[in-house]
Amino acid sequence: MWCWMQANRRLARIASAIGAFAFSLVGTTALAQVPLASQAPLSAIDWLNDPVDTPIINPTRPVEPPTSGGASVPTVDVTPLGAPTADAVGLLSSQATGLPADLWRHSDAATLADLMLAQRLQALPSMQALFYTLLLTEAEAPPTKAGAPSLLTARLDALMHLGAVEAVQAMLDASGATSPALFKRWFNATLMTGDEDRACRQLQTTPYLSPSQAARVFCTARTGDWRTAALTLETSNALGLIDPQERALLNLFLDPELFEGDPLPHPPVRPTPLVFRLREAVGEALPTAPLPRAFAVSDLRGTAGWKARIEAAERLAQTGALSPNRLLGIYSERLPAASGGLWDRVDAVQRFDIALRARDPSAVANTLPRAVQAMQLARLEVPFAKIYAEDLISLPLSGAVAETAYHTALLSPDYEAAALKMGDVLPQSAFLTALAKGQPGSAPAQTALERYVAEGFATLALPAQFQADMADRRLGEVILRAMLLYQRAVAGEVKELPVALATFRALGLEDTARRAALHILILERGTL
Repeated sequence: MWCWMQANRRLARIASAIGAFAFSLVGTTALAQVPLASQAPLSAIDWLNDPVDTPIINPTRPVEPPTSGGASVPTVDVTPLGAPTADAVGLLSSQATGLPADLWRHSDAATLADLMLAQRLQALPSMQALFYTLLLTEAEAPPTKAGAPSLLTARLDALMHLGAVEAVQAMLDASGATSPALFKRWFNATLMTGDEDRACRQLQTTPYLSPSQAARVFCTARTGDWRTAALTLETSNALGLIDPQERALLNLFLDPELFEGDPLPHPPVRPTPLVFRLREAVGEALPTAPLPRAFAVSDLRGTAGWKARIEAAERLAQTGALSPNRLLGIYSERLPAASGGLWDRVDAVQRFDIALRARDPSAVANTLPRAVQAMQLARLEVPFAKIYAEDLISLPLSGAVAETAYHTALLSPDYEAAALKMGDVLPQSAFLTALAKGQPGSAPAQTALERYVAEGFATLALPAQFQADMADRRLGEVILRAMLLYQRAVAGEVKELPVALATFRALGLEDTARRAALHILILERGTL
């Protein structure tokens, strides 16, 4: 029965297929009998129905060569528009400084790094101000050869040499410490400012940036994982990856009860920031006075005594790494408890500050000479002038005190206002007055140094030795070279002074030229 039903279904399908084929034959025959003229166009666009005489693709035309040798995807670097690269990062915009964005772009990175690290500006406030502007401005960096230090690392090292640790940390906060070289500098800066927990938190997520195994142990402990820190220390010690000085300090840091009483190695002459901080943590702090200037930043924290804070503030203010107002704030914290040396200096500044705030010309006349002498001994005349110049030139002073006040004001950024207000009543300072107004040639030069200064202001033409560099748009490099000429002039090679001053003026750095000339005449920095 089932087989019979299957056969009937198969026959029905065959009959249906034969019927459909027959119907299609009838339809085709009927369409063939309709005239072509009665057929409507299949498209509403006429030219689509027009015949094509020649094929669109000509088979006889030679095949074009391939535009690519393969199908690999090229490497594409993506940078948001307007976002500075890591090497171009700065704390000051080019609009604020007036320096072009291609300040460094056309120079060699290694040459720039050498010029930056060659600067010796501890006693040259005018050059310090210019150098900070160069180091902190946003500007395109030149290409760096593979494996060579970047321009950013050179800028950071120059700032660290001046003691501007906070500026280093701020720049790396902005750029991101995304390479081992940059992270090492950021980690060192945070160790000195007491902000190392931030660096340690990043190190836990990016351990490949660690500058050393000792840093990894320290940061692991700072995050509270003391057991892992101890295990890492033992493993690193077994593999010989930790210095004996660091190992001894870390042992005492991690387990003071177990290693208490063990002798510590003699401190190195130039300790790393980590060794310095570990010795502080275990109660064996090192004095910062014999260490590089950057270590003085750690004494600005509240954990240091007042005397240590004053000494650190003075060291940093000498290079412009600490603001004058912050220096005055540390001077004014309390009354000196002793006399002699540093305490006499603090006492002199405090007494003068009280007299000036009282607007008492007689009291100012009595206290100003001693305060100025104290600042000269500490080489802090320019920070002192920045604080008090505006108030000094507004007081009715006379005689030698008026001249002292005038020279002090000429060391400040308000030198031109001081010349306009006090210069006419002090004929003995006629050349300084003319210089502050930008016209040293209008007053007779009395000394050889004044004649060299006048020569530097005699023309606005760029000296011949820098014309080729400027034609190649190496502005930053030319400024750094002119700064070195000025340093040699201060050190005794005074014939370099006119070239340095003329270069600053030709480059549009008129304020730098005037301040540099005023400082070399008033401060009398015989040696660096």
